[in-house]
Amino acid sequence: MTKLPEFDLTAAHRYFSAECFNRAWDLIEKLGRTPDEDEEMLRLSLASTWHWTQRQDCTPSNLSVGYWQIARIYTLLGQVENARRYGALCLKAAQEGGAEPFTLGYAYEALARVEMVAGERARMEVYLEQAQRICENLTDEEDRQQLMKDLETIKLGS
Repeated sequence: MTKLPEFDLTAAHRYFSAECFNRAWDLIEKLGRTPDEDEEMLRLSLASTWHWTQRQDCTPSNLSVGYWQIARIYTLLGQVENARRYGALCLKAAQEGGAEPFTLGYAYEALARVEMVAGERARMEVYLEQAQRICENLTDEEDRQQLMKDLETIKLGS
């Protein structure tokens, strides 16, 4: 029988779901990551998403964001099939959970980005158009600007 920990497990999951996500994000933004940092970035993102799955307040939107980050990291690492897998999970969670349009837009952004890296221009364009359509209809100006900025990096191929 597994012994219960001597600390607040709920608080630990709450802490590590956010802490791991943020630390992975810092590595995503870091220029000139080392191979060890690439591996740490991936492990942190996977750990964040796992900790979210252990939380009672986990929603499909939370999972979609976690899957989005994992897809982004796999894209950065050039692991197209893994990126596609998590991009598809991101979209599925966003669609099934009735996510906000911003979250759904980023699911399509993830899929467009992976197809850009894969060299599948036609598929990239389909996902990019879906993301752009959602972006145009966002009512929150900050959200719209953020998504638009990320979508523009796909068009430029960066």
